[in-house]
Amino acid sequence: MALLDHWPDRPVAAPCHARGGGLPTGFVSKEVMYRVLIGILILAGSGSACENSPGMCGAWADGDIRIGVLNSCHSKVQTLQVRERPEKYNCTELNFLSLRTLAVVHTIETINNSSFLPGVRLGYYICDTCSDASKAIQSTEHLLAVNGTLPVQCEVLERPNVKAIIGARFSEDSLAVARLLSLYMVPQISTTSSAQTLSDRVRYPAFLRTIPSDVYQTKALANFMKRFHWDWIGVVYGDDDYGKNALQSFLADAEDADICQAFKEALPHYLAHNEIDKRIQEVAETIRSSEAKVVLLILKEELVSKLFKEMIRQNISRTWIASDAWSMSRNISRMDGINRVGDIFGFTFITGPNPGFKEFLQQLTLAPGSVNLFLEEYKQLGKDTDFLTEAVDISITYGERLAVWSIAHALKRLLNCSETDCPGERDFPPWKLLKELKKVNFTMDSQSFYFNASGNFMNGYDLINWQPEESTGQRRFVVVGNYKLTKKEVHIKAPITWSNPNNTVPISMCSAICPPGTAKKLLKTSCCHNCTQCLEGTYSNETNLPNCLPCENGTWSLKGWTSCKPKEDDYWKWDGSHAIVLLTFTALGYLLLFCTLIIFLVFCGKQVMKQAGGNICFVIMAGLALSYTSVILFIGKPNVHICRARQILYALGFSLTVSCILVKALRTFVSFLPFHLRRFRRSYNPSVIITCNTLIQVLICIFWMIFDSPAVETIQSDQSMLIMVQCNEGSGIGFAIMLCYIALLAFICFLLAFKGRKVPQRFNETGHIILSMLVYLFVWVCFTPVYIGKINERYSIQAAAILVSCYGIIFCHFAPKWYMVLCKKKEEISREAYIAKAKNHIIDSTDCDYNPEIPEEPCFCITGSQNTINSIDTGLGSIKLTRKVLHQENDIDNMEFLHQTIRKRPRRKSI
Repeated sequence: MALLDHWPDRPVAAPCHARGGGLPTGFVSKEVMYRVLIGILILAGSGSACENSPGMCGAWADGDIRIGVLNSCHSKVQTLQVRERPEKYNCTELNFLSLRTLAVVHTIETINNSSFLPGVRLGYYICDTCSDASKAIQSTEHLLAVNGTLPVQCEVLERPNVKAIIGARFSEDSLAVARLLSLYMVPQISTTSSAQTLSDRVRYPAFLRTIPSDVYQTKALANFMKRFHWDWIGVVYGDDDYGKNALQSFLADAEDADICQAFKEALPHYLAHNEIDKRIQEVAETIRSSEAKVVLLILKEELVSKLFKEMIRQNISRTWIASDAWSMSRNISRMDGINRVGDIFGFTFITGPNPGFKEFLQQLTLAPGSVNLFLEEYKQLGKDTDFLTEAVDISITYGERLAVWSIAHALKRLLNCSETDCPGERDFPPWKLLKELKKVNFTMDSQSFYFNASGNFMNGYDLINWQPEESTGQRRFVVVGNYKLTKKEVHIKAPITWSNPNNTVPISMCSAICPPGTAKKLLKTSCCHNCTQCLEGTYSNETNLPNCLPCENGTWSLKGWTSCKPKEDDYWKWDGSHAIVLLTFTALGYLLLFCTLIIFLVFCGKQVMKQAGGNICFVIMAGLALSYTSVILFIGKPNVHICRARQILYALGFSLTVSCILVKALRTFVSFLPFHLRRFRRSYNPSVIITCNTLIQVLICIFWMIFDSPAVETIQSDQSMLIMVQCNEGSGIGFAIMLCYIALLAFICFLLAFKGRKVPQRFNETGHIILSMLVYLFVWVCFTPVYIGKINERYSIQAAAILVSCYGIIFCHFAPKWYMVLCKKKEEISREAYIAKAKNHIIDSTDCDYNPEIPEEPCFCITGSQNTINSIDTGLGSIKLTRKVLHQENDIDNMEFLHQTIRKRPRRKSI
């Protein structure tokens, strides 16, 4: 080749005519000189490395148009590692799977016996590649020069005797042969070589195949793994061109599918490699120690067989994914112990029928003039006639049938065949046949077949499951799905039987599946991750989502949720537990008030009712009823009117109640003032006091509603799906003034009652007033820090405080009167009984020897501060016992004595 570098680019004299070259006679370009030189090299190589006989190929049959076939009939070449000079290849180990090439012979004979190509007989030459690329080149050279020589003539190079070649089996062999055949543009059609690089129309313009490229197979493999969530897998590949190219293609598709490799191991392609057994053991140890439970094997059949033997010996079980090179291997499916290696899946090229081929294998009858040394070698093994039909899977020979029929359809167009004759030139240049092959489009078995722009058939893959047969200990091939190149996804159409006891899908993941509600947080390796819960306002409704999705359209979610929902308004609903409790106690309060009203109406005018305050008690009951009504307004969805009404009702109701109690406390206090302070009694006017105190609260509420009115507020939290709808009392100043005013009235009541606590017990209510006011003050003092702290439950506490305050009034002021009216004897609560009690108390309480004379006639009276009312009304004023006839000079002394006597009663008598 170095000599050619010195040749000028101008035309030079040629030794022969270049037919169809388009150059003038006697001249040839530098390209033609390259071809001449390659022809010389081929001739030299052929003469020294092979025999000059048809036996160079193992099978042949003459014909008008001959088709070459390259197949790895033997598995390996001996002494390949120590080969030093050109010499004959010594191939060993007959490969029964290679006998599928007989499908080419059968299809050719079928066409010859038909009228598809009238007047044209197809011949064939089958040469062995011995699973070696160099031997494949040698066999190709022999096909181009069947007689063992390649004369250095342009006619021979442009019109080789073989017009097309079917093969080779392995991509590495096809890559080497395709380079050589592309020089002469001899069509090459492979039925098994799937390397992606063979689709390169620049480097391999004459290469075609009846299968898709590996680029689709690796996509199918990645899609299949993704379907079962296998993202942590191991890969074992051959170190030949096929294995390396398929690996790179798979890695790219696996990355797109988020599939990572736990390990990648390479095995020598040559079976006679010195360290093949050592590498098998090393790979087996890697598989055993890895956590990956799924292993992809991009290897040829013989290497898989060796690896599985080691797996069976070490009792290692995995899920194996087969490349097309061994996905339908009968030899492996019948290995001893094959059922112990685990599940096996693989993609194979779409298969189909081959009519008559089974009978052909059983009879092995060749056409007259045909020679097949491979069959002779097979027969010497002593196998029966049924062995071959079991060794060769008839369905996978569909590719060979398609390849031959593709050539036949192209020849029919090229030779201008009619129903009776094919008048076209039989000795045509191969490039013309290649041109017709690229245009071919025919239908077989209801399917359309054609070569696309890359020279590939686009017929997809079948998904094969190697299901165990317990009776035979072998595996059978079951089509459980397919992969359509147009849809780009694996379709499972049959149930899959898994080898584990639970018949469940094996798990092979670097990290556990992130369930809905979580997202993946990737680690250093893209397939390894931690699962983190989705934050508030985000969600995930699928497994293994890379990111949580944001909530939309006003919806919300809590941490770890799988969906978003609208937030709900939160308030005291009528059927809620809070509402039921409040309504229960409120109803009980109303019931007590109603019962009190009935008792007071029934016993109206009695001495006990007069002692309780008379008509003032009805006003107290009205105020308590308003307070209970305000509690009801705490229930239900609030609005601005409800927020205002419930505070006003409580403010006015309880102010009215406390004002009435204040009148009672003031009455007792004023009635027992000393004589020199009795001028203050004139200021005692119950109606005016009650009205003025209530009007002050009314003014407070009016100013509150005008300047700082309560309103409705909504409170939301990211950690809650509830929108709290509640009342807001504004800045709180008006609310505080309202409560402080009631507290002030209560405190005044407490002070007045405390000052009058030494009144005789029978005429005293100060203890009840003190207790009720202490209850009120204690409750609302506890409520104040709760309200200031903005605690969410402050409104429930306020409602409870109102109830407790109201119950304190009822039980401290009305309950004792229930007892006296309903439980005491009438004699004990009569007017006379009260006078007697007072008389005895006065006598018992005197600390001196002076005993005033008290007449027996019932002419006693009790003088109040302004009005004289019956003595039974205890606690209404100071008590003065008089006679109807008293000397004027003794009147003042007697009153002074009585007042001092009452004030001097022992402290133990007071509350």
